[in-house]
Amino acid sequence: MKTCLVVDDSRVIRKVARRILEELDFEVVEAVDGQDALDACDRDMPDAVLLDWNMPVMDGLEFMKRLRAQEGVEQPIVVFCTTENDMAHIRTAIEAGANEYIMKPFDREIIEAKFVQVGLI
Repeated sequence: MKTCLVVDDSRVIRKVARRILEELDFEVVEAVDGQDALDACDRDMPDAVLLDWNMPVMDGLEFMKRLRAQEGVEQPIVVFCTTENDMAHIRTAIEAGANEYIMKPFDREIIEAKFVQVGLI
């Protein structure tokens, strides 16, 4: 079973994403911010990361930069999932190593389509 790390400071968003991803046969791990997510990746690197941008402690972009800087580990697919929807943010995320970008609010069809596009499903 593939694993997905859901990184969002909103408990509601994590819960909704968990339900959708479990229906898509993913094992789900949750993190509340970028530092929590890095710690989770150090323990067990997931196959995918569904990542919010704006969080306390460490934001999603900083998390992704640190994740992508790690050498000698198999890198997960990273899908940003955020309210930041202007082209500058999207370009910044892709240039920093994001594989895909989802706008909030999202639903099962959106997550499933993006995960199919990046080869997770």
